[in-house]
Amino acid sequence: QVQLVQSGGGLVQPGGSLRLSCAASDSAFNINAMGWDRQAPGKERELVASMRNGGTTNYADSVKGRFTISRDYAKNTVYLQMNSLKPEDTAVYYCNTDASDGDVRYTFWGQGTQVTVSS
Repeated sequence: QVQLVQSGGGLVQPGGSLRLSCAASDSAFNINAMGWDRQAPGKERELVASMRNGGTTNYADSVKGRFTISRDYAKNTVYLQMNSLKPEDTAVYYCNTDASDGDVRYTFWGQGTQVTVSS
């Protein structure tokens, strides 16, 4: 089991910035990638950004140029810097990790954190 503890989030005005953090607990699992999803009310959960070991990143088109994902490998922590926030970015943001134990792969999720962009 990998426990993911999220921090950050909250209420911000349009055009503002927020930073989300997510720390993974030490475990016997190998972490292969970490990332963020989000789910807005009435919508399906969608990928926001992910980063594999080695630095390969993937972003949703809607956040490219505004959001930046980064990782601190020593701390098993992933960050999401969100700039130029828009009301449509309002959602619950979930940290996730692609982890493995030998040949078996797992996905673990954080507890979720609310991001509200409103004036």
